Amino acid sequence: MVTFVEPPAEPPVHLTDPRALVTGYLDFYRDALLRKLDGLTDEQLRTSRVPSGWTPLELLKHLTYVEIRWLQWAFLGDEVPEPFGDRGPGGRREAAWRVLPEETLDDLRTAFLSTVETSRGIVAAAALEDRQRAHFEDEPPTLAWILFHLLQEYARHVGQLDVVRELTDGVTGE
Repeated sequence: MVTFVEPPAEPPVHLTDPRALVTGYLDFYRDALLRKLDGLTDEQLRTSRVPSGWTPLELLKHLTYVEIRWLQWAFLGDEVPEPFGDRGPGGRREAAWRVLPEETLDDLRTAFLSTVETSRGIVAAAALEDRQRAHFEDEPPTLAWILFHLLQEYARHVGQLDVVRELTDGVTGE
């Protein structure tokens, strides 16, 4: 049985300010991510439904670390103990996403929401033309580029999670 969940409203259609559009859509997808996890059992959150093997909890942790890597570690150049902490010990970039058995949805949701608040503060304090400060060998990207990169990352992964959720329990929606 397919159950449709009504999505929240997208940013207003009259927006023309690039900052308001990209941050509005980032928040839209951040909310969609959390809504798609609501109602899943712990077993469903920890079970993969796709050949690549990722689980919904691993996706939540991954998107938390995507924000940490791009905005705290790279854009600001902050010291981050494990910028690839979603990849397990040592943070090998090629390693699969990883959630420890003791990590719960509440723990990962709390970390995600805290990271999102930090990200919002970083974005609010910078100009879209500002450039990344660390971990880029060639021409460093602008904050505008980073925000669009984050937006596409969310859109892609939330779309994947939509399919996983439908396969798991029939729930669909934006």
